[in-house]
Amino acid sequence: MIKVKFRNLPTQLSLLLLALLLTFSTTTYAQEEMAAATTETAPATGVGDAAAGKTLFNANCAACHKLYKKGVGPALFGVGDKYDKEWLYKWIRNSQDFIKSGDPKAIAIFEENNQSVMTAFPALSDTDIDNIIAYTYTPKPEPTVAVTGATGGGGGNGDGPTNNIILAALALIFLLLVVMLVLVNKTLRRIAEANGVEYEVSEKRPPIWKAFVQNQFLVFVTSIFLLLASGYFAYGWMMQIGVDQGYAPVQPIHYSHKIHAGDNQIDCNYCHSSARKSKHSGIPSLNVCMNCHKMISEYNGEEDVENGYTKEFYTNEIKKLYEAVGWDESTQSYTGEEKPVKWVRIHNLPDFAYFNHSQHVTVAGIECQTCHGPVEEMEIMSQFSPLTMGWCINCHRETNVDLKGNEYYKKIHEELSKKYGVDQLTIAQMGGLECGKCHY
Repeated sequence: MIKVKFRNLPTQLSLLLLALLLTFSTTTYAQEEMAAATTETAPATGVGDAAAGKTLFNANCAACHKLYKKGVGPALFGVGDKYDKEWLYKWIRNSQDFIKSGDPKAIAIFEENNQSVMTAFPALSDTDIDNIIAYTYTPKPEPTVAVTGATGGGGGNGDGPTNNIILAALALIFLLLVVMLVLVNKTLRRIAEANGVEYEVSEKRPPIWKAFVQNQFLVFVTSIFLLLASGYFAYGWMMQIGVDQGYAPVQPIHYSHKIHAGDNQIDCNYCHSSARKSKHSGIPSLNVCMNCHKMISEYNGEEDVENGYTKEFYTNEIKKLYEAVGWDESTQSYTGEEKPVKWVRIHNLPDFAYFNHSQHVTVAGIECQTCHGPVEEMEIMSQFSPLTMGWCINCHRETNVDLKGNEYYKKIHEELSKKYGVDQLTIAQMGGLECGKCHY
């Protein structure tokens, strides 16, 4: 058994705190040294600005080259250690002339990469190339691991008791108070009985439910209220049948509109090209995805670790795309082994409702966000609008028709404008509320 001497407790606590402080300082210093070592990007040549080189690399090299794996051309990580600087200057500025000169290294690279012709960059200076070489020494980023709190929930940050502990303590105190009140009440009754004090016995009342049943007026009013309330909620529930507002199914391959339409500002019509000339917006072909993802095989953008959207997550989804189209990263070619992707449809109008995308997108010039909401902010695509008949009718009543350059309907526009006494016609005034416009 260990015995603690309390007379020296202040001294012992001081020594303990000093030891903890020294341990924490040593650990922090070691972590800072490790972080500095992993983020160091100085090239072996000792020349070049890696930050400027990254900009130049993305503008000139990224279309064909990757740092850590083969693209159209070879991987360029640490390329300054493989070739002399002067040799790289000649190769980058005009690789074809260098090959024709008979240089053995240039010829070997040309043959290793299936005789792919590298674009010449005569405008790049020696400093520009040094900066690009410096950037190629950037270490591959380590996988991000989501850190979960070890405090057991409740929103605690480790600096004090959690909310659950506080609530448990309050509940215990309340229970003790109730027990104390019961004991005090019994004690007072015993004292009163010992001194001959008599309590007045109140008349026994009928139960509340029996008194309620005996009051016919209350029964009638309550019955009417319950019937109206149940009818209201039943009507509200039935009106939601077929309305899928907020529907956000999980897709077989995760596609982030936030990254594509938001961060990268890709036009909606680039992927959904049929929306401009067809009734349907269509599901983009995977070949459209491969226009970019032949070279983009890894995600290097921002992460949302709390929700599980790490770089590894997005990269794995790109791998699913490659598996579906039969793309081999090592050979940079298609294998011919394709797998269908079973996308889950989000917006699904009933068969008796007619909606033409081209009429709204091309003719009316309506933006996609008008109906589909801020898709550029959606990590998971969902149905933003209710797409009910009333919602469409309200839009037709409130939206004016754009008359510019529409000579075909100029005469009828003028006649209807005089009829309604307005300068601009709404879609409803142009017949947009006729049943046959939207229903077969």
